[in-house]
Amino acid sequence: MTSQHTSSSKAAPTKIVTTSTGRILRISPEEVAAATQSPAAPAAPSVVSTDPARRADVLFRVRRDEGHELSAWWMIGAFVVTSGLVILLLSGVPGVA
Repeated sequence: MTSQHTSSSKAAPTKIVTTSTGRILRISPEEVAAATQSPAAPAAPSVVSTDPARRADVLFRVRRDEGHELSAWWMIGAFVVTSGLVILLLSGVPGVA
């Protein structure tokens, strides 16, 4: 975790903390003091994956095993089918030359 101290004359002093997942948190000095004084509760065991493709906030990115990569022909076929569908739908629009 990296942290930075920021303050300005108009705003209350805050501490900006960047978590390992990239989330930026603004913490007031009171919250920092309260967190350091309170006894730490035992954390529940959790399985933390180090693979960024398997994080909960990543929806469609999947890291596959070696040899199980997606063939480029699927992308070419999807392009051809999508293009054909668009041409088919646009051919029904009246008033086009």
